Amino acid sequence: MKSVHEIQEEFKRSEVRDWKTLCEQYRQDKRKGVASLVARYEKKLLAIEEEKKRMEQMFAYEREYDHLGYVCGIDEAGRGPLAGPVVAGAVILPGNCDILYLNDSKKLSAKKREELYEVIQREAVAVGVGYASPQRIDEINILQATYEAMREAVGKLGVKPQILLNDAVTIPDLPYPQVPIIKGDGKSASIAAASIVAKVTRDRLMMEYDKLMPEYGFASHKGYGAPEHIAALKKYGPSPIHRKTFITHFV
Repeated sequence: MKSVHEIQEEFKRSEVRDWKTLCEQYRQDKRKGVASLVARYEKKLLAIEEEKKRMEQMFAYEREYDHLGYVCGIDEAGRGPLAGPVVAGAVILPGNCDILYLNDSKKLSAKKREELYEVIQREAVAVGVGYASPQRIDEINILQATYEAMREAVGKLGVKPQILLNDAVTIPDLPYPQVPIIKGDGKSASIAAASIVAKVTRDRLMMEYDKLMPEYGFASHKGYGAPEHIAALKKYGPSPIHRKTFITHFV
C-alpha cells in the first residue's frame, strides 16, 4: 500500500485531466490524510467545472458573431494614471478556445495576469498592441489618444477582423462593425483577453521606467495617483513621462 506522502506526490505530479481518476482510485482509502487529499482535489475539480460554466457565458458574444468571421476584442489600460502611456490591446481568440479564468484584468492578481498573458500570446489567432505617449495624451486628450492606441492595436493584428467587440466605446475611423459592451471586460472573453494584454504590457513598461526613475516609485503604483506618487511628484517635479494635463493640481 502506498503511503499518504506517496499518494500526495502522485496527485502533485498529475495533470488536471487525471484528478478525477485519482480521486476515484483513492476514495475508498479510509486514512485521514488520503481522505483529506481526495476531498481537496474534488473541491478543485468542482471549482474548475464552475469556471468552465462562467467561461461558457463569457463566450456568448463571440458565439453570436462567430458566423461573420474573426471576432476581435479590444480594451485599454492606463487612461487614469498621471504618468506613462495609455496602452490598447486587440485579441482574436480561436473558435475552439478553452482558456479559463479570462476576466477583467483588474479582478485578477498580477501573477494570474502574467500567466494568462503568456497563454493568450500562445493560443490567440492574433494579438495587437497600440500605444499613445504622455505627450500625445497632452496634445489631443486622453479619449482621442485612447482611440489612436486602439486603432494601432487593430492595425497590428496581422489578420483582418470582421467585427470588433469594444469595452464600452465606439472607435472612430475604423472600417469594421463595432459592438460596444458596457463593462465588456467582464462579459466577453475576447475583451477580457485584450484587457489582460494591455494591462500586462503597460505594467511591464512602467517597471522599466522605474529602473530609470526609481524616485517616483512607478513599479508599485504604475503611474496612478497614489499618495506616495503625488508626494514624489511634489518633491522631484514632473518626469518626462508625466502627463502635464493630469498633474496641474500637484505641481
